This record gives sequence, C-alpha cells and structure tokens, in this order.
Amino acid sequence: MTTEDRIRAVVGKIAQKPLPSDPEESLFESGVLDSFALPDVVGELEKEFSLKVPDSDLNPRKFDSLARITHYVESNI
Repeated sequence: MTTEDRIRAVVGKIAQKPLPSDPEESLFESGVLDSFALPDVVGELEKEFSLKVPDSDLNPRKFDSLARITHYVESNI
C-alpha cells in the first residue's frame, strides 16, 4: 500500500464521502473536508504514520489535497 493509499483510507474514514480521483483537487473546495474535520484527519494521520504535526502546521492549505497531504507526510516521516 502506498503512502497516498494509506492517506486516502484515513481521509475517507473521517470524511465519509467519496474522495476525488485527482489527488490535486481541493478536499475543502470539493466539500470532502471542512475546517472542523481537519483536526480529526491530522490526528488519524499522526497515528497511521507515527508522526507529530505541530499546531503551527494545522493550516488547511497544507492539507488541502491528497497530493499536499502526501507531500507533507512523506517530508515528515
């Protein structure tokens, strides 16, 4: 399973909505996530990848798409 596949599973579990097929598509603009779901997604990502996301990184722009989340996770594990 790739990093993106694992991220898709985490986001899908929290969002309970179909995820975009394009990893560059905004999860917020497409209505998959909202700002209230972001802390839940980040918490699950921290568990899944054994990483710690500092509060200063809890910015929707950093977690706006599957591609951005993948880049963030791969840069921090």
